[in-house]
Amino acid sequence: MRLGLMVGYSGGRIDLPLNLILEADRLGYQAVWTSEAYGSDCITPLAWIGALTKQIKLGTGIMQMPARSPAMTAMTAMTLDQLSGGRVLLGLGLSGPQVVEGWHGRPYGKPLAKTREYVAIVRQILKREAPLVYQGEHYQIPYAGGDATGLGKPLKSIIHGRADMPIYLASIGPKNVALTAEIADGWLPMLFSPAHYQETYAAAVQAGFAKAADGKRRSDFDIAASAMVVIDDDREAACNQIKPVLALYIGGMGAKGRNFYYDLACRYGFEAAADTIQDLYLQGRKGEAIMAVPDALVDAVALVGSKARIRDRLQLWRDSPITTLNVTVFSLDALRFLAEELL
Repeated sequence: MRLGLMVGYSGGRIDLPLNLILEADRLGYQAVWTSEAYGSDCITPLAWIGALTKQIKLGTGIMQMPARSPAMTAMTAMTLDQLSGGRVLLGLGLSGPQVVEGWHGRPYGKPLAKTREYVAIVRQILKREAPLVYQGEHYQIPYAGGDATGLGKPLKSIIHGRADMPIYLASIGPKNVALTAEIADGWLPMLFSPAHYQETYAAAVQAGFAKAADGKRRSDFDIAASAMVVIDDDREAACNQIKPVLALYIGGMGAKGRNFYYDLACRYGFEAAADTIQDLYLQGRKGEAIMAVPDALVDAVALVGSKARIRDRLQLWRDSPITTLNVTVFSLDALRFLAEELL
């Protein structure tokens, strides 16, 4: 199992954990992943990180597709890939309706069809086999709408991309996971629970493999799951560091009826708790929402407690089909401990 380091997105000010990143590079972590929501973007920090590191891969976890045209995504990825010596892992995702429509001003509808077309266009650009032409339901290149000038012409990227640059997709729902397994090189599941993989994800992943044009096998597909890790002999204290994040995602990352993380918690068997968390959070009672997160849910998606306890619980992750464990850690001690156990 490979290890990756998740550094997420920044709050009010950008504060990259460079001590963790540089040590992860030295220890042999496979990748460092940055994120974006509606503040800092995920590419600029990676450019900074790439200039300061030697071998660790640079993963976008994720670039929001509605924020960029497919061509802009490809251009950005190729630029950073060349500057870093071929270290980019291109993670893409749709985000959710609140961000897509409320921040980027783009319609969210038909996410599966849009994702399929978007990835196909990015791959065409990276391969650089011919000038770009694509006629889909959501993307037409060259543009030929009613307000077109008629002057657009097919173009081929000036910069030479890496044709086999890995493309990852972030997905949660069964149909999105199946599409990811079909068209992507890797999957970035958030709030992943290894104990619930079989009943929650396995059928969707296999369905995607079955539809893949190239006879894809599990060995061709990187399941790069993320997990928060808190080492503390006081398990309750460790759990309490994770609960605010789970309350935020389950309670506040989406409107009622359109929150993918709430849906996921329900599929894991925590429907009653998810209802309570969401109701409290949407009422503005965030502290109570945090307190309503069960310890069992924390244990399902994170690694918390003493080193001995985490060492035992790591077996669940080893026994699951994930191939990369992307960890969020808060100390050099935790970063080094995981390297000792897994690398």
